[in-house]
Amino acid sequence: MALLADGWHMSSHALALGLSMAAYALARRLTHDERFAFGTWKIEVLGGYSSALLLGVVAALMLFQSVERLFSPVAIHYGEAMVIAAIGLAVNLLCAWLLKDGHHEHGHGHGHGHGHDHAHHQHHDINLRSAYLHVIADAATSVMAILALAGGRYFGWNWLDPAMGIAGAGLVANWAYGLLKQSGKVLLDAEMDSPVVVEIREVVAERFPQAAISDLHVWRVGKGCYACILALVSGSDIAPTAVRDALAVHEELVHVTVEVARPDSC
Repeated sequence: MALLADGWHMSSHALALGLSMAAYALARRLTHDERFAFGTWKIEVLGGYSSALLLGVVAALMLFQSVERLFSPVAIHYGEAMVIAAIGLAVNLLCAWLLKDGHHEHGHGHGHGHGHDHAHHQHHDINLRSAYLHVIADAATSVMAILALAGGRYFGWNWLDPAMGIAGAGLVANWAYGLLKQSGKVLLDAEMDSPVVVEIREVVAERFPQAAISDLHVWRVGKGCYACILALVSGSDIAPTAVRDALAVHEELVHVTVEVARPDSC
């Protein structure tokens, strides 16, 4: 069961890695497509979210099959299974090494006339992280499979096989949940609890004490890059360009729209 869970895991992740590759290819192909107001970065986020969904399905399958095997044990060819699990572990470690190396070198711009090239991609993005987590999860399940098979072969602990399948399912489900939470937050623009929102309010309070914020929207358009719509109400004249200049100290704000209104016009 541990080896079967490992095989299911690896085969599903081959599909997930293909999905990641397709997301990168599509993002690059549409880089200069003017329909995307803030570039194509979220295509990669969507790829990471989809990979996490696949990871959750795999976890559910692993759990179901492991519980079933726990109550209906079968004969296991331990020697052959351990060799296959060891080969799977070696493949996963190689893939993890390659992805980790690419994790630091990856970089491509998604800007098209917005004045920035999203250089933050050189260090991290959700899609590549999801691919890296996939192979790390595969390696973990391979190790667990080897331990379970060794316990059954040398100590007669046959229950270890399905037990490791259940534990692996829990581990995979936890990683899937974390990735879903991270990528889902970006896709749903749930960024109003971000520190940059507090920083915007602090700049306005310090530099323009005569103004009040009537509307503020902040959302992410890249890794560490945000867009902002800010509406102020002020009894004195405030130039929108002055507000934008004051906010320029925060480099993560790459798209800023400012509106200033009189109290009697609101």
